[in-house]
Amino acid sequence: MSIRPQRWLQRLRTMTPIRNTALLRRALRKGCVAMPGAFNAATARQVERAGFPAVYVSGAGLANATVGVPDIGLLSLSEVTQLAGYIANAVSVPALVDADTGFGGPENVAHAVQSFERAGLAGMHLEDQVFPKRCGHLSGKEVVPVEEMTLKIAAAARARRDPDFLLVARTDARAVEDFEAAVQRARSYLEAGADAIFPEALESAKEFREFARRVRAPLLANMTEFGRSPLLSAQQLGAMGYRMVIFPLTAFRVSMKASEACLRDLKRAGTQRAWLARMQTREELYDLLDYDPRAKTWSR
Repeated sequence: MSIRPQRWLQRLRTMTPIRNTALLRRALRKGCVAMPGAFNAATARQVERAGFPAVYVSGAGLANATVGVPDIGLLSLSEVTQLAGYIANAVSVPALVDADTGFGGPENVAHAVQSFERAGLAGMHLEDQVFPKRCGHLSGKEVVPVEEMTLKIAAAARARRDPDFLLVARTDARAVEDFEAAVQRARSYLEAGADAIFPEALESAKEFREFARRVRAPLLANMTEFGRSPLLSAQQLGAMGYRMVIFPLTAFRVSMKASEACLRDLKRAGTQRAWLARMQTREELYDLLDYDPRAKTWSR
């Protein structure tokens, strides 16, 4: 009998108390984990309700949706920690957070690891771009020397208080240097203490397959829309050997397109009546929030 991901997590928790960090590692051992991006806590609850075993906290999602700025590293560590913490604590499944370039040098990266641990995140990924960073699927990126990135990874590994907190090293070298450089950087990052590798902006299914063949480690694939990478399914990537697949802005892009159309129609018609059938109802929202308006108190 198959068990939906969230029921598997609930059953596991019933049997023995377990941290979200350990839950994420256990899920990775079971197969390929699909993680839709959540740009706020309510969306994270929708991700969990849909049956996904983990949530991804996109740096672009937080910057775009919460602050209305592009993904160029404008949010501080304290801002990202607070926003990601809201998401992580709204759900019972693990959450992986985008730590961009680590908010500074090795000491800043170490501080970020401990901040995210305290906030309830199950892991983070750290990238090798030069700050200020750019979206991984845009041209004009630069990467730091390998030695600089390995110092950050080593600092992150030493800073962990929970050994299960997942450290994912992202390399943007494919678009800046070449495929071979991305492979070699990945190997260096694993030696420095990374638990998993995120090769950003691979350009074909063949490259995804070849990277998995040459880098023997848990791998993360980014299936962002309108980028350099082909949109492969979680099943296809799992068969290649990938253990995590993120969909960073899928829900955000759909939500933005729908709200744009609704607002244009509201401006034209002066009423929202035509959109009622496409709205989440008050009852559906309350159900998502586990809120019973008849009760005198509410707790998560």
